[in-house]
Amino acid sequence: MEPPSQNLKTTPLLSLGRFHISEDYGFLLPHPLKQLPDYFRPWMEIANELPHLIESHQLQARVNKMPLLNCQFLKSYREQRLAHLVLSFMTMGYVWQRGETQPEEVLPRNLALPLVEVSRNLGLPPILVHSDLVLTNWTPRDPERPLEIGNLDLIVSFPGGESLRGFILVTVLVEKAAVPGIKALVEAVNAISQRSQNALLQALQRLRLSIQEITRTLGQMHDYVDPDIFYAVIRIFLSGWKDNPAMPVGLIYEGVSTEPLEYSGGSAAQSTVLHAFDEFLGICHSKESADFLHRMREYMPPSHKDFIEEIQSSPSLRDHILSSENSQLLTAYNQCVEALVDLRSYHIAVVTKYLITAAAKAKGRRPNPLPGPSQALEERGTGGTVVLSFLKSVRDKTLEAILHQRD
Repeated sequence: MEPPSQNLKTTPLLSLGRFHISEDYGFLLPHPLKQLPDYFRPWMEIANELPHLIESHQLQARVNKMPLLNCQFLKSYREQRLAHLVLSFMTMGYVWQRGETQPEEVLPRNLALPLVEVSRNLGLPPILVHSDLVLTNWTPRDPERPLEIGNLDLIVSFPGGESLRGFILVTVLVEKAAVPGIKALVEAVNAISQRSQNALLQALQRLRLSIQEITRTLGQMHDYVDPDIFYAVIRIFLSGWKDNPAMPVGLIYEGVSTEPLEYSGGSAAQSTVLHAFDEFLGICHSKESADFLHRMREYMPPSHKDFIEEIQSSPSLRDHILSSENSQLLTAYNQCVEALVDLRSYHIAVVTKYLITAAAKAKGRRPNPLPGPSQALEERGTGGTVVLSFLKSVRDKTLEAILHQRD
């Protein structure tokens, strides 16, 4: 049988469903499970007491007595996602129970083996990632009411009380605010392939509104998260063992590897949203920033990473706008880029408040009543980057993407 002629080949329309992305919730896992089957009760009992066990320094002793459970009894994808959430939270608590000056360097086999097995099944690394901390870690109090912070709860928690709850749930709402933008992006990609300038214009306008709504939603951090508690209590539990001066050689996963393994901590750079927007808008980052961002894609669910790569391989929006010589499209594109610059500038302001300013305050507080991170992590994000220079570079490269009218 002859291969089909290349001339007959048509590009299939992009859709969210192909990449297991929800029309209603975007990259958030819709209706996450809150309980595992009864066989996994030893995990859930520890997970439900996690803040108390960490604060009372009892977590390591409890985990050390935990039975080694068989992950083959996890029957569904959603059970595996909850298992990864539970095991990765336990792992961060276990490693950092005594703070940054005394991290645990060996993860016991009864935690390491199931975490690595579930991670392999999901295509995720064996550490807490954004898809655990945020995408899988939310539940509505009343499913009939809208998703807003007063109607949401966490499934698994760390020390940090209301500030921890606010930090995670505001980020959940940021992901929700991105949903119209992700849908608009898909419509725009399809509009380019179908040569529909009007549909493309409308999609770009919806994308801009969504980016602006993300910025407004991020502003809720100031209402719900205390900078001192974030810096001194919460941050350490999001820190990994790659590019971290507190754990320079990594972590030994007992029963998995005799050599220490290195993984980055949880980071906003593991959210698929801005990666997708950057690829669609054709924003090129510096080599150092781009290398870090591409590495963070390995910390996403594989189908979300595939979505980014699909956008990357789609026809160029910038080329389409320049060749169309349509001033309305060019203006709408630039408004999207400007909205993204504004979002990144706002994110810099938030990070400055919660990291740089909070670090300076912590230094000046003698004695410090909060068991916070030492100077080693002061300027680093939880993903391991020197955070402000990274964020400013990403913002400035976004600004460079503005298109200019041809004479």
